[in-house]
Amino acid sequence: MGEMAMDRRELRNCFGRFATGVTVVTCLHEQGSHGFTANSFTSVSLDPPLVLVSVDRKTRALPYLKGNRFTVNILRDDQQQTAMHFAGKSQHPAPFEWDGTRIAGSLAYIDCDPWAEYDGGDHVLIVGKVTRFEYEDGAPLAFYGGKFSKVASPE
Repeated sequence: MGEMAMDRRELRNCFGRFATGVTVVTCLHEQGSHGFTANSFTSVSLDPPLVLVSVDRKTRALPYLKGNRFTVNILRDDQQQTAMHFAGKSQHPAPFEWDGTRIAGSLAYIDCDPWAEYDGGDHVLIVGKVTRFEYEDGAPLAFYGGKFSKVASPE
């Protein structure tokens, strides 16, 4: 029995039913600071402390990220314009401020050293070893069904 042809748009719509947070992954390179918006981020391990980011091979920041330290900035619910800026819809002036490789005002920061890299089809799976982290209370920026969303506060 042959494989059924998949409609990529419909598969993307199906994947979009999984609500995620929104991050901006940033790094410093000799050519400056670079970053991209990613909702394909997950914790992998506590011992050793590892996280995974799935990066589209067409992402302009990918060459700067490979083999480099990086920061996962978990965005607050009021940082939608920052997410759009790093998703390729650049805005001037930029709707954020740099704090080293961090996006100032984010809900959480996870600084990582490169750990491993894997083929993920049209994506590259990058695993980082957490070297430092900080977080605050607040509401995260969420993504669901192809749109930004809010997370309801627990009652």
